[in-house]
Amino acid sequence: MKANVILEYTLLFSLTILYSGCSKDISPTVYKTKNVIVVVVDGARYTETWGDSTHQYIPHRYSMLSEGVLCNNFMNNGVTSTVPGHTAMCTGNYEILNNGGMEYPSFPSIFQYWLKLYPQLTSSAWVISTKDKLEVLSDCKDVNWQGKFRPSTDCGNAGLGSGYRDDSTTFANLQSKLSTNHIRIALVNFKQPDAAGHANDSLAYLQGIFDTDNYIYQLWQQIQNDPFYKDQTTMIVTNDHGRHTAGHLDGFVSHGDSCDGCRHIELFGIGPDFKKNYVTDWHYEQIDIANTVAELMGFYMPTSKGKVMKNIFK
Repeated sequence: MKANVILEYTLLFSLTILYSGCSKDISPTVYKTKNVIVVVVDGARYTETWGDSTHQYIPHRYSMLSEGVLCNNFMNNGVTSTVPGHTAMCTGNYEILNNGGMEYPSFPSIFQYWLKLYPQLTSSAWVISTKDKLEVLSDCKDVNWQGKFRPSTDCGNAGLGSGYRDDSTTFANLQSKLSTNHIRIALVNFKQPDAAGHANDSLAYLQGIFDTDNYIYQLWQQIQNDPFYKDQTTMIVTNDHGRHTAGHLDGFVSHGDSCDGCRHIELFGIGPDFKKNYVTDWHYEQIDIANTVAELMGFYMPTSKGKVMKNIFK
């Protein structure tokens, strides 16, 4: 009898250790999502996207809202520049970082956490960016993670330091990789609204928002027409930052401070686990993207300071 009790407690202890160890990395999930793609429309101001009641520059996303969700009160509460903004959504931490691609983030990203669980799937995790400097999202400075579990990259003309390319090239590369690599987790950056804004070209800035909306629509159509992705892929559309509020400093030309135009950004989501035709004014922020992706994909991010955007889930 005593031996049986000892054996029972030994088994219970062993199972406790086993499952507590697994829980550090793997999150129990009942979600249909198997793949997540985060699309970043670089530097588009909210007043020209969802804040415009006519939705004239985002007609496709507006029509897709019947199948998706919109967070109407979504903010970048960190540094409102490109590298820090992208870092926040990938690591769940706001940081003051070099904006020229000269500095890696301090914390591991969604890609590294996921690839730690699935190291054999490097070709299924991607950073695909018109801006070369965003290749820094593929690694971090944490000594426990540095150089490990790095995603594949396709950034700029030929990687870090090679310069920017056209968004049309980024989209063509994305379409090709979706077909050939069976992407499971990715971030895609389109530069044009930001680049045109800095050039003080208002027409090209608006056209950039419109063109990116078309890329997003075509991406979703490709997802829906591919059995590997259909009904098990979530797409999140956001911005790294906005632009100065009209009448503040030089308006849409620049960004980088804490005005509402710079901080108030887009969060549109569509996928099998999100509500449909749902708009929320609940306050969420950029660092919450990392935790929401982790929740959907079934892993934990203990280094992230964000939260899961639970009320957009079904």
